[in-house]
Amino acid sequence: MAIRALSSADEATSPQSDGSYDADAPIGGRIRELRKAHGRTLHDVASAVGISVSYLSQIERDVSRLPIGVLKQIADTLGVHMNWFFHQGAEGPDDERDVIVRASNRRNLTFTGLGITEELLSPNLSGPLELLISTIHPGADSEFYAHDGAEAGLVMNGTLDLWIGERQFELHAGDSFAFSSTEPHRCANRGSEAVKVFWVITPPHY
Repeated sequence: MAIRALSSADEATSPQSDGSYDADAPIGGRIRELRKAHGRTLHDVASAVGISVSYLSQIERDVSRLPIGVLKQIADTLGVHMNWFFHQGAEGPDDERDVIVRASNRRNLTFTGLGITEELLSPNLSGPLELLISTIHPGADSEFYAHDGAEAGLVMNGTLDLWIGERQFELHAGDSFAFSSTEPHRCANRGSEAVKVFWVITPPHY
C-alpha cells in the first residue's frame, strides 16, 4: 500500500556505507519517475523546493550537479528518504535493469512513525503497474486515504485488517482483494506478528 506521508521523525540516511553522498550519481531519472507517480509538475516541485523549473529539469536529466541540501528538499517534498533514489545493491547488467529487480537490489522505504516498510518490486515507477511488498508491523495503521486508480493484493502471512469505505474485512494468509483506489481505504495490523502483503497498484502511486 503506497503511503505518501512520512513521519517527521524520519531522518534521511546516506546511500553509501562510508557516510558520504555521491553528488555525481545518476539519479535524475528516479526523481522524475517519482514526481510523475505523485502526479506533480516540474513547476509544483520546483516551487516547493525553492529552485527554478529549469534547474529541476536539468537535475532530472542528470546534466546538473545536485547538492545534498537540494536532494534532501526534493526527497522531503516527494515524501521519501534520500536513499529511495539509490539502489541497495548493484544495478545489474544494462540489458536487464529495466525489466528485472534482483532480490538484493530492491528499493526500500520505511515509514518509522507508521510501522510500515515497503519494498519496490517494479524496476521503476514509469510503467503502468507498481508492485510492492509491504511489511506491516504490530500496531501499524495507515489511516484512511484515497487516490486515482485501482489496487489489489495478497496477504502472504499474518492477519490484515482492511477497510474499504465503510466495510471492514479481516484477511489471513492466502486471502486476496481488489478495489478502486478512489474509495477511501485503510489497512492495519492489530495482531502480534508482522503482516506481509503483496500489492499491485495501477497507475503507480507513491
